[in-house]
Amino acid sequence: MATTAEMIWAAILHGLPITLALTTTALFFGAVMGVPICAAQLSRYKLVRVSAAFVVIIVRSIPPILWLFILFFGFGSLSINFSPFTAAAIGLAVITAANFSEIYRGALKAIPPGQWEACRTLGLSRTSTFFDILVPQLTRIILPSIGAYTIGLLKDTAIASTIGVQDLAEGAQRISQQTFKGLEVFAVFGVVYFGISLIIGMVTRVVDNYLRRRISR
Repeated sequence: MATTAEMIWAAILHGLPITLALTTTALFFGAVMGVPICAAQLSRYKLVRVSAAFVVIIVRSIPPILWLFILFFGFGSLSINFSPFTAAAIGLAVITAANFSEIYRGALKAIPPGQWEACRTLGLSRTSTFFDILVPQLTRIILPSIGAYTIGLLKDTAIASTIGVQDLAEGAQRISQQTFKGLEVFAVFGVVYFGISLIIGMVTRVVDNYLRRRISR
């Protein structure tokens, strides 16, 4: 019979890729979907702005675990079946999209409107203005928020274990029940989550420092 250490190591090797895949998938699709939602919130049409803001409020007000239950169990009762991973990825991506739209909107409002006018005066096209002048500034503004949200998203993936995703959290719970060594098991898995979060934080800081030096030139 495998020892507790061997069981923990096996669960980490199995669950870590799933946790990272779920985090990356939700982050990517959420970041992409957040763009049109942000654009809708900044629309010149009041109905579009209000509708987009209402959707964001609803998504952010409902607990993430409830979204996963709706997608997995709720839709399942209607014969619309998602795999545990797919349901978790969709739910977390929708939540991420709502939060990223707010991050984008705040960053855009932080850029002085006069920069558009200055670029037009210099004869720059709208495309050149956006990608050469505004994007570097927007990236620097949103990067700390995105880094912090990514760490939060990584931790939120643990709720996916409640619908059967065999991630790190599921492995920790299963081994603790089998070995009755909950403190030891959860401490080890907590260190794994901490290590990943630390790496994300360090990468974010390095990129942020690079962008600050580049923009200040």
